[in-house]
Amino acid sequence: MNKLRIGICGWGNVATGLFNTIENNNKLINSNGNLDIEIVVIGARRDNPKCDPGATKIERDIFDVINHDIDVLIELIGGVDVARELILKAIKNKKHVVTANKAVLFHHGDEIFKEASSNGVQVLFESSVCAGTPIIKMLTEELSANKVTKISGMLNGTSNFILSNMEEGSDFRSTLELAQKEGYAEPDPTFDIEGMDAAHKIGILSSLAFGTCLPPKDFYIEGISNIEKIDFKYAKDMGFTIKHLAVSKLNKDKVELRAHPVFIKEDSYLANLKSVRNGIEIETDLLGTLHIAGSGAGQESTASGVISDLVNLANSNNNISVVDSNRNIELVDFLSLSFQYYLYIEALDASSAIDSITSTFAEKNIGIELVEQKKALKGGSLPVVVITDLFAEREYEDLYENLINLDSVNKIRSIRIESN
Repeated sequence: MNKLRIGICGWGNVATGLFNTIENNNKLINSNGNLDIEIVVIGARRDNPKCDPGATKIERDIFDVINHDIDVLIELIGGVDVARELILKAIKNKKHVVTANKAVLFHHGDEIFKEASSNGVQVLFESSVCAGTPIIKMLTEELSANKVTKISGMLNGTSNFILSNMEEGSDFRSTLELAQKEGYAEPDPTFDIEGMDAAHKIGILSSLAFGTCLPPKDFYIEGISNIEKIDFKYAKDMGFTIKHLAVSKLNKDKVELRAHPVFIKEDSYLANLKSVRNGIEIETDLLGTLHIAGSGAGQESTASGVISDLVNLANSNNNISVVDSNRNIELVDFLSLSFQYYLYIEALDASSAIDSITSTFAEKNIGIELVEQKKALKGGSLPVVVITDLFAEREYEDLYENLINLDSVNKIRSIRIESN
């Protein structure tokens, strides 16, 4: 049986969940993974009353964990700058690293992987994207004979929970408060609801699948805070629902990278994944379209991913196949992409507004697939819903300015429509 001596840095919910899983499931890990994990030391700046580490050695300075006789450093402190310093120091001391920290990989992945290669150690990170859902190993191992052409999915459980509840009739604010109460959202939820968490994850997956650099150059990121529950009603009337989608896609010799809300067909696979579940579609040449779904957060699922990395490390002599990001893969200019749009327009006088709206589209040579007046709102405003034809993203800002400056228009919201 293989054996790994590990040091855990961090002592929050994820780290204590990992500790408890190793302690409680030790026999299962022994039999299924052919691995004996010994927790040698824990780096914890403060105690966690929810977990007793027993006789395990505690270091209050997390950097002192590296000085112990360990094979692997488990980085679970979160953040970017200190985590980067800790990981690089461990690597230079010939320690393997397992991390669940997507932010540090997004911002410093190329530097970390280059240093690991130079020092002959491995950096594994299955839990950094969608916790225990095995997307990293799928891309780097199981699909190694396949040409992947597109990865897309809902990569943030908080956003999917909020949107799923809004689809059932709740409003954004009350659903966010519920997510915080249930522990699905942080006290400051900005990172999740403004799309940054999903952006970090799709950036990592894009690096693995297509060789884009870490950090990638700027790409389009938009959150869900401007969506309202009435948008779901109008979406459903047309056979759609609304999801926050992260996409990395081959586009000729470049890569399309983006993360934003979309209208998506309600009979599609991703549309039917509710609550905090993450879901990913992978398009390949040999196997067609693959679907993978699972819990994207939480103690148990993250612990599962970390232990999976430890088993993989113990039973393999191969480094994880991180794509060489020195290939200078370019990102597609987001403004060059074309989308259909859903536009929600509030008007003071719908009849004159519709004439003005359609005239504005005609002046911009942008086609309209549907324009429809909806039931009047309290206060007298009249909603007008427009579904456009495909048009270039670079034309949207000018179109918006022309529409919002119409005398009869006082509010506009828009969501892109994801094509199949």
